[in-house]
Amino acid sequence: MLLPLADGVTIQLGEHVWSFGLNFILYLVIAAIVGFLAEYIVGWRVPFGIIGSIIAAVIGIWLMTQVIQINGISINGHNDIDLFGVPLIRALIGSIIFVAIWHLLTAGIARRRPRRRYGAA
Repeated sequence: MLLPLADGVTIQLGEHVWSFGLNFILYLVIAAIVGFLAEYIVGWRVPFGIIGSIIAAVIGIWLMTQVIQINGISINGHNDIDLFGVPLIRALIGSIIFVAIWHLLTAGIARRRPRRRYGAA
């Protein structure tokens, strides 16, 4: 028995209706994978878990495709690998850059003061 694949997800809250197509859902899944890879490579995790990873990857994808446009990225003579419209190598580079910048900006905030010991030491 074959199960039909849905075209997307529709959410209705009151009079507001949001529709997310399959391409958007796949974009977010790819962004989550790229975000986790960027966190692993940098060695530091962004806040908010998987949501933070997705946000970091989406900003990284935007950074490397709209703001900084690098041409000529190739692997074995093939251009950047596109998966459902997401250029994977540029997305990973952009996510790594964003996670590293985020870490540099928030490293001082994330450090905690040492705990004080009360009582006999």
